[in-house]
Amino acid sequence: MPLHQYVYFALSSRRTTAQEITDALGIEPDETKVVNPRGLPVDPANPFCQIWKVVCREPGLGVDEQIAHVLGRLRPKTDRIAELMKQFNSAEDEEEPGLEARLEVVRYFNDDEQQDETGQPEERDKRNLFGWALDREAIAFLAATGAFLDVDEYDMTPSPPSD
Repeated sequence: MPLHQYVYFALSSRRTTAQEITDALGIEPDETKVVNPRGLPVDPANPFCQIWKVVCREPGLGVDEQIAHVLGRLRPKTDRIAELMKQFNSAEDEEEPGLEARLEVVRYFNDDEQQDETGQPEERDKRNLFGWALDREAIAFLAATGAFLDVDEYDMTPSPPSD
């Protein structure tokens, strides 16, 4: 079964920019994203937000290996991430967090279109990439930083033609 997967750690905020997060951590993100940029009318269902990400899209690695790669880059800044989370989320009257941290796992099963582009190993060299686990170090990092784990899995199997 073709599988395309990647992992990222994201910090997102409606109050601070991705550049401010970069400056505070001293780590350049792999990706940033602006949701509903300033200047556009704010839609309450999709409010302005900036997202700062460290990503691993390395093909052929298991999810736990991708997580280890991402967290390996972030682990030296664990205390600083925790400080930022406290700093931006300390106001008791706030209804929503000022800074949100998450470890995201994204997996596409039966993704034939991505299969050719990802550099997946040849059939004889393939490993089982379906199972994965969080080790104690990953769990400790999530706990220390106040991050949550989000796993998105999509079945990309084409629907059978309807008669």
